Amino acid sequence: MSLAGPLSAVRGGAPPQQDPVHFREIADMANPNAELIERFYRSFQALDAEGMAACYAHDIRFQDPVFGTLHGGEAADMWRMLLARAADFSLTYGNIRTSGQTASAASVATYRFTPTGRTVVNDIRSRFAIRDGLIVEHTDSFDLWRWSRQALGLKGWLFGATPLVQKALRKEARRNLADFRRKRGS
Repeated sequence: MSLAGPLSAVRGGAPPQQDPVHFREIADMANPNAELIERFYRSFQALDAEGMAACYAHDIRFQDPVFGTLHGGEAADMWRMLLARAADFSLTYGNIRTSGQTASAASVATYRFTPTGRTVVNDIRSRFAIRDGLIVEHTDSFDLWRWSRQALGLKGWLFGATPLVQKALRKEARRNLADFRRKRGS
């Protein structure tokens, strides 16, 4: 069931040619799992890591091409770290679909990758598993080579598809997360 329609505008706008209040009410009544995913993305748009974390179960399992697999508090802290560092950030999302206790969505995150100052436009496909009104599994998929070309420039273009560079990217991301969690006392 698709509830979000076309990609929503940055900072929580409604899909084109629909009344936002009416649209939201239909989504709320139609499927609580779709509303959960909508709430997650609205929090993401607002750079609200705590709002995103509130959508996760305590035993969340998150996976993506950069961080690999994260469990529990690691996943919430990843969002806290990323959103605290976000520069020139915007997010669009849509195509929210639910079936039973699973959901999927599409999003495009645009931001400045602070280590290089380069702009990244990351096209992401997400899958979710839901239990008791909370997300228990969240898997993001995107083209890591495309991401590395944008974030790293020529180095990413030449070497971003190689397992060695991808492993180094993952190692750096995990190190940054561990440092962030240590400073936070997580």
